[in-house]
Amino acid sequence: MSEAAPVPADPATGGRAAASDPGVEKRAASRAPRRLRNCFNLEEFEAVARRHLPRGVFGYVAGAADSWTAFADNRSDFGAIKMIPRVLGGHATRDQSKTLFGVRYRHPFGIAPMGLSALAAYDGDVTLAKGAAALGIPAVMSATSLTSLERVAKEGPSRWYQGYLPGDDERIAAMVDRVAAAGYDVLVMTADVPVAGNREDSKRDKFGAPLKPSLDVALQGLVRPAWLWETMVRTLRVHGMPHFENNDVMRGPPIIAKDVVRSFAGRASLSWRHAEIVRERFKGKLVIKGVIAPEDAARAREIGADGIVVSNHGGRQLDSSISSIAALPAVKAASGDMAVMLDSGVRRGSDVLKALALGADFVFVGRPFLFAAAVSGVPGVEYAADLLAAEIDRDMAMLGLGSLDELTEAVLAEPWRPSRLAPPAL
Repeated sequence: MSEAAPVPADPATGGRAAASDPGVEKRAASRAPRRLRNCFNLEEFEAVARRHLPRGVFGYVAGAADSWTAFADNRSDFGAIKMIPRVLGGHATRDQSKTLFGVRYRHPFGIAPMGLSALAAYDGDVTLAKGAAALGIPAVMSATSLTSLERVAKEGPSRWYQGYLPGDDERIAAMVDRVAAAGYDVLVMTADVPVAGNREDSKRDKFGAPLKPSLDVALQGLVRPAWLWETMVRTLRVHGMPHFENNDVMRGPPIIAKDVVRSFAGRASLSWRHAEIVRERFKGKLVIKGVIAPEDAARAREIGADGIVVSNHGGRQLDSSISSIAALPAVKAASGDMAVMLDSGVRRGSDVLKALALGADFVFVGRPFLFAAAVSGVPGVEYAADLLAAEIDRDMAMLGLGSLDELTEAVLAEPWRPSRLAPPAL
């Protein structure tokens, strides 16, 4: 497998997927980082990260739009789906490996793109990519990053890149060429951010991107000495002042700037015509992210996209959006043979299995992985993945499943079985 190829399912076996992983729960219990040793699921990382990160940085990662309605629905809608356990399955070991775009990954989940990762965690983009590689799962690098995409591809390695593209033909072509030249195999085109969502918590915290220097911002860092020394001071010493490296072909502004405003110029004019340009120019796999409407899934299929991510951006954009999991069955029905992935609201192994049973081919998780990286670096990322994998393994045993190939909608209680849902009107 070439250096530019996606992470194999199990690096220790030279790219061959492990047939089963009987030690997943034991591994999670044995290598919990000291700062996370009292965290036993993904949701518990948030409280530890709140104590570690400056108020504005934490709020940026944890926050959602407006009244947080979509954010809450992402979780409650997962909880509303009930599953039917099956007994006497006789599976002493379970195989949770999953194939996506021809690559067999060790687990059916990956790390979603998250902006400003290197502000929350030291070398955050590289840290997330390295943690994912160690566990045999993909990590998607965010365009709103403070590390060059070329460096992450080389050191991570990460072969998935998420782009915020402007509605400008020449700038799109130049950025797509840059991503391809760096060796990325999958380009995730985020389509649901024509304008920035309304993050009122960030306004209260005086947090923007770039950050405007102020006494309040300085005090937020000073009262979090571990973050200040382990992340900010270390970053300045090793890498210098962080800049927005990948918003465009040229290097962007520094993260701390008095008068510079990060531009969303052109994103509101981004259209399906531009997506067609990306499809024609990029020879790897093209994924459209932020799809909630079945009509948009059908259009993505028509332009030749290889996959979509059903996502409401973690509740960070339109606060009245339906949840990703509620949208999934109808979107899947309109997607043809495209790969259908999902993010937003996934916190438990049962959430992953519910999404797969409803038609998702793969699932991505965001905030908890960045919280883990902020507190404990690469070991934190690995621990987070171990915990989620252990939950999937345990739930598979109780559902009577020996592998994910046996997972069908039959594990879901009615009325959540997709076969009972009317097909979308297109």
